[in-house]
Amino acid sequence: MGDLQCAIDLAEGAGKKLLQLRDRAGELGLEGRELKDAGDRTAQEFLAQSLHQLHPQDAVLSEEAVDDKCRLDSRRVWIIDPLDGTREYSEFRDDWAVHVALWEDGELSAGAVALPGLGLVLDSAEQDMPMTVGPARPWRIAVSRSRPPQIVHQLAQNAEVELVPMGSAGYKVCAVVRGEVDAYVHAGGQYEWDSAAPVAVAQGKGLHTSRVDGSPLEYNRADPYLPDLVVCHPALKRELFEAVHAFA
Repeated sequence: MGDLQCAIDLAEGAGKKLLQLRDRAGELGLEGRELKDAGDRTAQEFLAQSLHQLHPQDAVLSEEAVDDKCRLDSRRVWIIDPLDGTREYSEFRDDWAVHVALWEDGELSAGAVALPGLGLVLDSAEQDMPMTVGPARPWRIAVSRSRPPQIVHQLAQNAEVELVPMGSAGYKVCAVVRGEVDAYVHAGGQYEWDSAAPVAVAQGKGLHTSRVDGSPLEYNRADPYLPDLVVCHPALKRELFEAVHAFA
């Protein structure tokens, strides 16, 4: 099995288990925090066991596991978020995701994001985006439902911007890939597992990905904190960054 197909199968498999668990939530007496925790455990156990069986020599960086620093000496590191968007998952919404990415020799080499609520898996296979010119104003920018960063409020106040609230980071990046929004701009706190797989998918589709200051996103660092992110079509990049730097 190739690495990309492995990422796709693992993300899809974890998503199916999460849907099965949520379908039984009432029977199991799970709701709120208990359902969130059960979802995290279920997806983590599935992904950890599967990766151990399929790629026992590879390292793993997961939101739901102790960070084993041996990964820093590994050529291949799977970066996973077993359940991105626990709040949305526990509220029986669709805007949550499962992230599976492979970092290899300094780069993201494969990635898949499952959107189980929509029955979709997006992957990092290369595919050019069709848009050749920037979108008409107002720009549609994906933001957090509960914690929109100040930077996007400043953009909305000073530029022609429509803020589109939605759930997990992976879902937001996939919304850019799917053309539901024009960009995702985040600042204020994330970790490598929040963005690795979504960024791999976006890069495969030819989208621009970077930090808010325009610098590259780097993965498998000693400190996995990676607090800010921009994903947009290359045709929008110049105007969007001009607006970000001017107003934020």
